Amino acid sequence: MASDGRVERIASSIRAIPNFPKPGILFQDITTLLLDPQAFRDTTDLFVERYKDKDITVVAGVEARGFIFGPPIALAIGAKFVPIRKPKKLPGEVISEEYSLEYGTDKIEMHVGAVQPNDRVLIVDDLIATGGTLCAAAKLIERVGAKVVECACVIELPELKGRDKLGDMPVFVLVQADESV
Repeated sequence: MASDGRVERIASSIRAIPNFPKPGILFQDITTLLLDPQAFRDTTDLFVERYKDKDITVVAGVEARGFIFGPPIALAIGAKFVPIRKPKKLPGEVISEEYSLEYGTDKIEMHVGAVQPNDRVLIVDDLIATGGTLCAAAKLIERVGAKVVECACVIELPELKGRDKLGDMPVFVLVQADESV
């Protein structure tokens, strides 16, 4: 990782909020990163530097914060941006993937035809915790015959072992955060 201070600036710009959204959770708040134009630029630049020569054709952003980081990365590397959304948010025909939560299930969706067979896809989200959402996003991409090159996240909560759920799927993160309150 860059030793020029960018990762440290990014890490220090992320605010940790104890007991949000419920007791025992230490929420990693990226809104403070977005309020720091240099930290925001550093975040985007580090991703662009990593992916600019990897022949990525699609950047798929996972709702909602993947929509913040995905589009500038896509523009900078010359790829299209595809939103992966919660159910019933996309007009038109969609494909969906259900995934498990701690209690119950959830689902994400993508427009049919947005990702083509043989596309090379970067999946972007702000954070990897349990890996459920990224795993579902990867399954959506692979179902249409495209290749997931890597999953990119600003923050990882390593103690939740989200990488384990992704198996051999490459994951790149900028900041490792502590989950404990």
